[in-house]
Amino acid sequence: QEQLVESGGGLVQAGGSLRLSCEASGRTFSSVRMAWFRQAPGKEREFVAAVDTSGNYAYYADFVKGRFTIDRANAKNTVSLQMNALNPEDTAVYYCAAANSSWGSLYNKLTYASWGQGTQVTVYS
Repeated sequence: QEQLVESGGGLVQAGGSLRLSCEASGRTFSSVRMAWFRQAPGKEREFVAAVDTSGNYAYYADFVKGRFTIDRANAKNTVSLQMNALNPEDTAVYYCAAANSSWGSLYNKLTYASWGQGTQVTVYS
């Protein structure tokens, strides 16, 4: 399993941008589908974005389309989430996740076996 460590969260004004990064320590990173989820206080953890093993295909939740971009660098064992046009509704703990197989819906958190510790993103108006 991958060991995942997120970074890049913080406090930002509405309309601003943040870039989250996740570094994986496993040896099989290039063969693992990766994703970002988020969880706001009192809410379920929800899918944000995912990327296939090559980085050529990305998938997004409707509420972030056009604002967030996921990308990966297999040579560096990293996956990132560029977040633009942030709004207070984006406030949450953001988690990096690694899928446990090559099948299963990327939108479903049950597809993912490894999770980072999370990084807090707070957007104020």
